[in-house]
Amino acid sequence: MSKIAKDIVRSFYEADLIHNAEALHQNLHPEVELYWNSSFGFSKKGFEDIKTMFNEMASSFETFRCEISHIIAEDTTVTIRYTYFAKTIEAPEKEEAIAHFITIWELKDDKLYKGYQISQQGDNTPESMMSFISK
Repeated sequence: MSKIAKDIVRSFYEADLIHNAEALHQNLHPEVELYWNSSFGFSKKGFEDIKTMFNEMASSFETFRCEISHIIAEDTTVTIRYTYFAKTIEAPEKEEAIAHFITIWELKDDKLYKGYQISQQGDNTPESMMSFISK
């Protein structure tokens, strides 16, 4: 089951989430709960909150992609470490790291069900970016 769980989580993060709303329905459980600790504080998000967040990002970003550095699975629990990169509408020629994340997902019915996430603002320094290259 670990390989299947890993593939489910990977497919979610590799989807173009700001241009493909269907990817949310395909990968997120309808009762999804995301517990998120960020540099801005704690928030809890459900399906509609997550959908709204990606819709709002679509109005700010020209492109939005995820680069995964680590993904580890045990049964139906997957931990993923990744960075989101984006090109803004104001500067479409320049891609920057928006934020770095580590998320632990519990899957249910082959969908992301409960997530425990930590994030911090993107750090584009070479040393920081090199730490996200999987070896």
